[in-house]
Amino acid sequence: MTIDNVKGNYRFLAGIAPFSSGAVAMPGYQVIHATLRRPIPWRKGFELIDGHLRSESRPRQALCAIELRIPQPFTFGGFDGFNEGYQALLKEWDMHVDGKNPIARTNVAPVVGAPSEPSLYGFAYTLPGAPGTPTFVVAGSGETRDREGGAAGLVRTGETSPDAMKGKAAFVMGVMRDRLGGLGGDWADVTAINVYTAHPIEHYLADVILKAAGPAAIHGVTWHLSRPPIVDIEFEMDMRGVARRIWVG
Repeated sequence: MTIDNVKGNYRFLAGIAPFSSGAVAMPGYQVIHATLRRPIPWRKGFELIDGHLRSESRPRQALCAIELRIPQPFTFGGFDGFNEGYQALLKEWDMHVDGKNPIARTNVAPVVGAPSEPSLYGFAYTLPGAPGTPTFVVAGSGETRDREGGAAGLVRTGETSPDAMKGKAAFVMGVMRDRLGGLGGDWADVTAINVYTAHPIEHYLADVILKAAGPAAIHGVTWHLSRPPIVDIEFEMDMRGVARRIWVG
């Protein structure tokens, strides 16, 4: 069930403390996706977002998704430590809704060209306007069955064989499907599917991802040669459905 973020003009699926599971624009509004030409340190990135939202006459609460790039994957403990600072900034911005974080997030480590520190790569926000179909962002997810279980809670922990990667991808596709449905979207509304892994994807791309994506398969998949944000997680995906994408910075 989605939760209304009235100030931001979107609804979101509750996730965990650092991020929500996805966001969808309310009627009369649409989600705009923005990509930075060059990533910048994430705190300066929030300053850029603040200025951009002001230029669009939008409140900070219109921010509904964040994309980060990091130098290398964190340990589970390191991930929690990073999130403490991130969540503190969101609290300063008065972003929480009834104590819940409404902002979806993807956070990955590029294999090539990674930044020297955690950096903002992209973001999404709402603007007035109704494109005719739902516009949304589905947050990134890895092959995590049980968040409290650490590495033991992952699908086929420690395995990276073609069969293991296929199983991880199938699990994450199920998460994407469920989040998409929870946001009231359909595969026909998806305009971009992103895959984040350092391992080959061609042996399961057609059967596990594209066939399951149905009408969204016509747009293909963007493979980012990247590692998920936590050591031991090997596969991550996110998705979005938007009518407008911009470049900033």
